[in-house]
Amino acid sequence: MSGSPKYSTVSVASAYARREAQRRAQREAERRSRQEQRARERAELAARRARERAARRERAQADVERRQREAADRRASQQEAHASRVRQEQAAADSRRLDEVSALLTRVRTAEPDAPTAELAAIESRLVQLREEAGRGEQLGGAIEELRGRLVLLSSSGDAPQPGAGYDVVLAGLEQRLAAIGPDGAAHDPEGRQNCTDLLGRLRAAAVSDAETRFAALLGTVEHALTRHAGTAQHHADQERLRAAEERRREEEQAAARAAAEEAVEEAAEAAKAEDAEDAEDAEETAVHERRAAALVEAADRLGIVRGSAEAAAAEARELADPDLAARVERALHTVTGALGAQAAEDALEAVGALERLLPEAEARLDELQLAFTRRSDLAEALQDAMCGEGFTFTDGSEQGAAFVLRFERPSGARYETTVATEADGTSVLVYHVEGEPDVTLRPAAEGAVCDRTEDLLERVHEAIGERDGFLPGELTWQGKPPRGQTRSLPGAERERRG
Repeated sequence: MSGSPKYSTVSVASAYARREAQRRAQREAERRSRQEQRARERAELAARRARERAARRERAQADVERRQREAADRRASQQEAHASRVRQEQAAADSRRLDEVSALLTRVRTAEPDAPTAELAAIESRLVQLREEAGRGEQLGGAIEELRGRLVLLSSSGDAPQPGAGYDVVLAGLEQRLAAIGPDGAAHDPEGRQNCTDLLGRLRAAAVSDAETRFAALLGTVEHALTRHAGTAQHHADQERLRAAEERRREEEQAAARAAAEEAVEEAAEAAKAEDAEDAEDAEETAVHERRAAALVEAADRLGIVRGSAEAAAAEARELADPDLAARVERALHTVTGALGAQAAEDALEAVGALERLLPEAEARLDELQLAFTRRSDLAEALQDAMCGEGFTFTDGSEQGAAFVLRFERPSGARYETTVATEADGTSVLVYHVEGEPDVTLRPAAEGAVCDRTEDLLERVHEAIGERDGFLPGELTWQGKPPRGQTRSLPGAERERRG
């Protein structure tokens, strides 16, 4: 957008700071509880390993060949059963998704009589093709979601309230959209559901008071909240299904790893019994094998305790825009699994210890990232309310890395793009790009850049934020604005004027 970017740092009021301190203390307590639980699980597994070693020594007289044969048959059966379940689950999931797309196609045909016939026919043909591929057990990848996206684009125009529709019609349509998300939406995204309910209440109040401007300003906010709630609810539902499948996979892998390690220990013990007790060299070699196998069992057990938390931490780090932290956790996890796969017992123990030490540090960092995200989210919501209160219409919003980007439009047609970000020291900052305001001009260098009416408008927005939401925006400034009491331009002003 044209014009010099305007920005303001934002501090928090004491009440918000207290709430944030309470959140931090709660997350710290939860983090300590998780660490204590992992320590208890490690102790329990260590005790169990000791009991298992004693039991294995008592069973050392059993027939080795029978045990090996049964173990091989069991592994083959487990692998085949796992592969079959994976195929069945994938086929069932693809079938459900295809049924959803088919239902969406039917709704589009019913609700969108003007939808392009050729496009609908192409989608139906592609749907039939995907069903055939799914029936053959082929991987569909993102083809189903691509098809769903094409239908959503065709149906999106029918979801928006029509210009000139009465308040009751608009409200009924929005309430129907909220109801269509269903009870699962409230379970997966309670905050989003409450926000949608609150916004609909405010929109309904504006309709009752016949506040047309307020109603129009709130309408875009409600539509955005409903869209976000629906997407969040669907995302959580998908994630739950994926987590359940991943948990089953991990349990099967851990069981297989434990069985393999136990068999290695039992084989070593049997070999030691069969060897000549007078052969000291062979006896020492057997003891080494036993220690190595026991170390692999210990490393696999300890990995089983922290693996889920480590994977969740890496995923959360990427969601909170810290790819470096995610990469550190993933590398540590990969080092452990690689050492276990190579049967490198000492390396596996060292690697799992490093992962155990890294995890509390990563979780503490994630707590701070989550608090910063919450503050940005709260500030973005406060800004949106304040801008709408000044007559702006919210047009668009997105999350870009560690920042929120919100877009607004005034009745005059002027457009405002606001970035809500966090500086390295944790300070929140608002950055505005404005296009279409008549007072966004650049005067000669001696006078500096001015945007008087735009500055007054944004100052009123900042006052509204400070009065209601616990945030305290600082002075609004921009490149080329002379400091208070001075007339010279800021560094870079000449470059800004040339741009």
